[in-house]
Amino acid sequence: MKRGIAVLVSVGALFSVAYFTASKWAIKHETITFYDASRDNRPVPVDIAIRRDKEMQANAGMITLPVAVINHGNTVKNTEYGFLANIFAARGYLVVSPQHDLPTDPPMVTKPGELYVGRLPQILRGVANIHLAMQEMKKVQPNADYEKVTMVGHSMGGDITMYFAKQYPDEVKKVVTLDNLRVPFVTAGKFKILSFRSHDPQFKTDPGVIPTEEECEKAGIQVVKTDFQHNDMRDTGPDDAKNSIQGMLDKFLSDTDSAIAPVDTRSAPPKILEPGPVALMAPAKS
Repeated sequence: MKRGIAVLVSVGALFSVAYFTASKWAIKHETITFYDASRDNRPVPVDIAIRRDKEMQANAGMITLPVAVINHGNTVKNTEYGFLANIFAARGYLVVSPQHDLPTDPPMVTKPGELYVGRLPQILRGVANIHLAMQEMKKVQPNADYEKVTMVGHSMGGDITMYFAKQYPDEVKKVVTLDNLRVPFVTAGKFKILSFRSHDPQFKTDPGVIPTEEECEKAGIQVVKTDFQHNDMRDTGPDDAKNSIQGMLDKFLSDTDSAIAPVDTRSAPPKILEPGPVALMAPAKS
């Protein structure tokens, strides 16, 4: 089994090298800082990733870009998820990654026994940042669909993602989380959810966050159990972790993006999956 995985990873790596070479010119990354007047002009830096040819088509009014919002983990930079941003950008998405915390913010104080271990203020701040970014991005790139976006997040960013999806389900097309630990999954079945879970004794998921297998199947939730560490799920993680996540994410997007009509997520395929070894893209620096 291990030999077979190694062969697949090696083959995938050949495609990764070719893709990475092309992606240096094919995908553009830039940072724009927006200011929230309702919060004392709080600066919200936003990293933007987009395929250059898709940007040209959107600017010409030929297409409307789908939008993905990537939310970073606590104390992590919004630019540390290039391996995820490039997957979405390569598929024609406009990728928006807000910076949720600033050096001037007070440190987060967790409070066991309180809702989300006392992290609700930080989660609400993230939600406000997302809404600001969407509002301002309409001025930057009007030919994109900001009404229904794909929400993505790692760790604390995954909790922000899930909370946003719970509070604003009509603004969400699909959800991808990487080891969100505090906010329970949305089980209403209004959109498909893909979640990667680490195998890390230092980062334990709170009880009740992950639904039962039966609930996952009914709600169209795919849970991918991995052997990766919690902090492997960003650009600084090992290549095998990022390549595996990219492979599963690309398949998920292929399945969900190709739907011509709305899909009833309650007739979802089996929900507990093992990560595939396919390496579609080499990790890219933001």
